[in-house]
Amino acid sequence: MRREFAIPVESALQSDVKGSLIKEMNMPKLTLLIGIALALLGVVCYSISESKSMTALIPTWMGSVLVICGVIALVKEGARKHVMHVGMLVGLLGFLGSAGRIPKALSSGEGLGLAGTSQLLTAILCIAYLVFGIRSFRAARKAREAAGE
Repeated sequence: MRREFAIPVESALQSDVKGSLIKEMNMPKLTLLIGIALALLGVVCYSISESKSMTALIPTWMGSVLVICGVIALVKEGARKHVMHVGMLVGLLGFLGSAGRIPKALSSGEGLGLAGTSQLLTAILCIAYLVFGIRSFRAARKAREAAGE
């Protein structure tokens, strides 16, 4: 027996894999996962960079906010909607901030380098989070409308 999930794209990603992480995923858990990934990305890039620039930690700060949002959403059901919107705002700002710098890094002729690679990975993580979040918000709205709220 299959369970239905709030995020419609999840059922497509499950592809009958038993016990997969995606099978039990919801937006607060995805927020935690993306937040941890961003935090680790920032720490790793800062650790291996020669310049030790604080800008290498930008993904860590974004990830920290997402982790906090995910924890609050899991613990306090009444605040879930609000903190998921905050998380989406962080994801949007993260995508716009990092994706906007990638063309400049590519046009420099030196390739992406560590900073460009970090920005590219940040943009990918943020856009994936936004896609899942938008689908989740739409599914929740349709469920509310179907329930007559």
